[in-house]
Amino acid sequence: MKILVPVKRVVDYNVKVRVKSDGTGVDIANVKMSMNPFDEIAVEEAVRLKEAGIATEVVAVSAGVAACQETLRAALAIGADRAILIETSADEADNLQPLAVAKLLKALADKEQPQLVICGKQAIDDDANQVGQMLAALANWPQATFASKVVVAGDKATVTREVDGGLETLELALPAVISTDLRLNEPRYATLPNIMKAKKKPLDTVKPADLGVDVAPRLTTVKVAEPAKRQAGVMVADVAQLVEKLKNEAKVI
Repeated sequence: MKILVPVKRVVDYNVKVRVKSDGTGVDIANVKMSMNPFDEIAVEEAVRLKEAGIATEVVAVSAGVAACQETLRAALAIGADRAILIETSADEADNLQPLAVAKLLKALADKEQPQLVICGKQAIDDDANQVGQMLAALANWPQATFASKVVVAGDKATVTREVDGGLETLELALPAVISTDLRLNEPRYATLPNIMKAKKKPLDTVKPADLGVDVAPRLTTVKVAEPAKRQAGVMVADVAQLVEKLKNEAKVI
């Protein structure tokens, strides 16, 4: 069984992002970049399925500029067998939207014929949470989102997913799309020997045009701004004063 794992290069989660002075986006100049944490979980789960003898090959794929090869090498160091970079220009990468990514993955899935696609539920830069669902719709495959447990047996996958009311268990016929939640697993640290081995693993590069996909954006970003700063709290003497402020100042009751 072949597993396809999309991974995204994002600003490291430890970095405090800054908005550009002209409000056109986030400043990533000289900023540490890393693999999206949810995608790390997806790679780890795919590698565990391979180690259990269920999967035979794990293929990591990323879309973006040439620097995304670093992210793919990180996935190879975790345990993926090979990688594919869908290389775009810098302008295309800045405006690469979820629908375009889903179309690229659909075209690649048609070529690679994986039995399972495991992706992070969302990226920490845009928090869109759309690619997995869109890919499943385009491919007409069953999907299970927010997975906290995955069991694959034969041509079916049983997925426990986190919902507002608790846990829900789904059974999917393969091929299928699964998106990972935080509690699915704890990604391993890549060891130095595996990092060295990752440099020799195959990494192919294709262009969106090679896949027959138009990545032109459908949406336009008008402005990017930092959230408004929270005002300092106010101490009140008693409940009556609290109610009065909520009613007359905050106007929430």
